[in-house]
Amino acid sequence: MHEEQPEAGGSRVDPSPGVPRQRRRAAEAPAGPAAPTGPAAPPVEGRRDSRRRAAAIAKRTRRRRALKWTAGAGALVMVAGCGGAYYLYRHFNDNLTSVKVQLGDESERPAAAGDALNVLVIGTDSREGLGREYGDEGSTGHADTTLLFHIAKDRSNATVISLPRDLMVPIPECQNAQGKKIPGSARNEFNNSLGQEGRDAGCTWKTVEKITGIRVDHFVQVNFEAVKTLSTAVGGVEVCAAKDINDSGSHLRMSKGRHVVQGDEALAFVRTRHAVGQGGDLTRIPLQQQFISSMIRKIKSDDTLTSPSKLYKLADAATKALTVDSGIGSVDKLKDLALDISKVDTKNITFTTAPVLDDPKDENRVILKQPDAGQLFAMVAGDRSLTETAAPATPDAPAAPATGDPATQPAPAATTQAATPPPVRTKTVQLTVRNGSGTRGQSGPTVEKLRAKGFDRAAVGSDAPPADTTTVTYPAGLEAEAGALAAALGLPADAVRPAGKQDPKGGLLLVLGKDVLAAPAGPAAVPTEAPEDLQRVQADDTDVCAK
Repeated sequence: MHEEQPEAGGSRVDPSPGVPRQRRRAAEAPAGPAAPTGPAAPPVEGRRDSRRRAAAIAKRTRRRRALKWTAGAGALVMVAGCGGAYYLYRHFNDNLTSVKVQLGDESERPAAAGDALNVLVIGTDSREGLGREYGDEGSTGHADTTLLFHIAKDRSNATVISLPRDLMVPIPECQNAQGKKIPGSARNEFNNSLGQEGRDAGCTWKTVEKITGIRVDHFVQVNFEAVKTLSTAVGGVEVCAAKDINDSGSHLRMSKGRHVVQGDEALAFVRTRHAVGQGGDLTRIPLQQQFISSMIRKIKSDDTLTSPSKLYKLADAATKALTVDSGIGSVDKLKDLALDISKVDTKNITFTTAPVLDDPKDENRVILKQPDAGQLFAMVAGDRSLTETAAPATPDAPAAPATGDPATQPAPAATTQAATPPPVRTKTVQLTVRNGSGTRGQSGPTVEKLRAKGFDRAAVGSDAPPADTTTVTYPAGLEAEAGALAAALGLPADAVRPAGKQDPKGGLLLVLGKDVLAAPAGPAAVPTEAPEDLQRVQADDTDVCAK
């Protein structure tokens, strides 16, 4: 039963809505002895009511005070929170160093990647602040470690291409952020695209676009100190050594097995090259890919994401360590970039190295291996994933009744196998190119173009009778290769046809028609497969070890 409570003004209120208010009338007052003369003493019931009213008023006063204190505390928390966020925003923003890159004529750059994203990560070998432990403190920083990080337009996968520092490439003319123009070089080491003659990250950016044909959207530059601070901020990065390592050059001493490294030891690990593999930069690259993969896993782990102190240390270390282009030169824009990258599942991040060969002019340098390098670059430019992902699952067919007769039972294995597309063997398929355009000299350039696209066995055949349109003819079993050939040349689907009885047996036959003379040069078709023997490291592979 609810007890009535007085209002602040003394009148009663009934806390139960819908219940009639009880009223006292003088005629209903209980009979009793006559009241004495003089000051009237309050009746017993009146004293009780008075005490209730006083207690209620005091209670309301305490409640109001409590509300005021709570509101004040809440406001204080809000102000402190907003002030803290603003402080952190300003703090991290002030940490960042940004550079406005000068990329020159837009028409000379590769086509835009659309919704895909290409970020150039440059690790410079600047010794600034590291003293004699790592060499000459005043040395100019070069492009010591360079990775092109491609994030697919649907954010389902990413490909990271390592570009060797000793790769011989043409370095285009460029202009640094201070407005100085640096002449180009027809043949130079890739690492000289940064630092040498005043080149900055914008010059490395232009060099990467020139040699890969991939449009770069942003760059992020870090130095040796960043490896130390970032690895420490996340509480260490797990790495693996397949043997004992003792490298006097990098100061790394590590026993066989798994280790968690940070600070100086992390830096020594990513710089090690003489005590593993065959030595040299190509041996060091897989170690760096292992380290970065492990750091990605650590950053995306619950151990880091649920720790405010680790997140603060990571953000503080990262913003202090980074030099970025002005397009992502604020915490907000850098955060958006990080969110895009974080959408990619770790298992779908593939690290690889640009295919190279020993430089015939200098045994200590390398050159791009063609057509493999061009094939890899074309896949990335065309947003084709290197990650092998399973085909989407299809609903299971209804189970057949168990009659005991094997002939009536479903054959799921055969169905699954039939759904798998046949491999495309562009490198080994025989391809003959015949010129039916009526204009001499069309077969040779077409053969060179197709070899660059992975059709290694393309060859010039005899001229064909004049034809209006270009056609691809294939024998049984080479349907996929014929489709890939048509795609490489931008031909319509009806240009592909099965071989007839009169056609020669063997491989593919490409007959160039008159349409090749009038057709404008369209975008190159995206290769359907990666080069053979391509070096790879999956970011979720915890079994990769330095050998």
